[in-house]
Amino acid sequence: MINSQSLYKERLLHVYHKGNIKEKNDPIVYETQLHLLVNDESLADLVCSPQAFTELAVGYLLSENVLQVYEDLQGIHFDEQQQKACIYTAKSPKSRNQYFHQVNSCAGRGQQGLQTNVAGIAPVHAPNVFFRPEQIFAMVEEMEKRGTTFRLTGGTHSAALGDQGKLLVSYEDIGRHNAVDKVFGHAFLQQIPLEDKCLVLSGRIASEILLKAARRNVPLVISRSAATGLAIDLAEELGITLVGFTRGDKFNIYCHKERIKI
Repeated sequence: MINSQSLYKERLLHVYHKGNIKEKNDPIVYETQLHLLVNDESLADLVCSPQAFTELAVGYLLSENVLQVYEDLQGIHFDEQQQKACIYTAKSPKSRNQYFHQVNSCAGRGQQGLQTNVAGIAPVHAPNVFFRPEQIFAMVEEMEKRGTTFRLTGGTHSAALGDQGKLLVSYEDIGRHNAVDKVFGHAFLQQIPLEDKCLVLSGRIASEILLKAARRNVPLVISRSAATGLAIDLAEELGITLVGFTRGDKFNIYCHKERIKI
């Protein structure tokens, strides 16, 4: 991962306070665009924070079901000058899916309609996986400590991969989806098994984020923010424990509380 300072720049601005306007140099989060190709064919332009481009590209293809198992990945080439990532896969996107399109993935995917299709997603089966409250608090606290760019700019989301109270990896990005894709892209590239891990988030748990976790067989999703009603419905159906509003010494368990061991 590149240094978090690369995610922002100092800019001169003016601050109004109690009848006065003063100059101030302030850290401002900034964004860039990653052009993604699959098998040398243009697939998407991803608006993102300038960090972990390979992880983002791979994570995006996981979320779009182009990549499913490690053997699907044939090669990766990144052109730094043109900020272009070319991923080589066993099968082309067109042969797997017919709904690919150009997207802007800053705040969302730009897709039409709610992401509610669970066809082909098997319910998570992890009967012997448990998490203790102190582990949940520790992971959220560690994610917040690592959120340097957010503390400076207020302009990023965080996502992390948790393992029994510790974080294996975390990313900040201007887009919630991007941050999650980077986490899952990293796990895929490092071949980290996910059936006993958890996804830790700074922002709300929406349905499309929940489905990303379900596709990767993650049994627990945690956030310091809320979950949407649709995300809770999907988590209930797909066997995922959902925890939100993790703040101070409290959190909400929306469904499948059997994995929270007191």
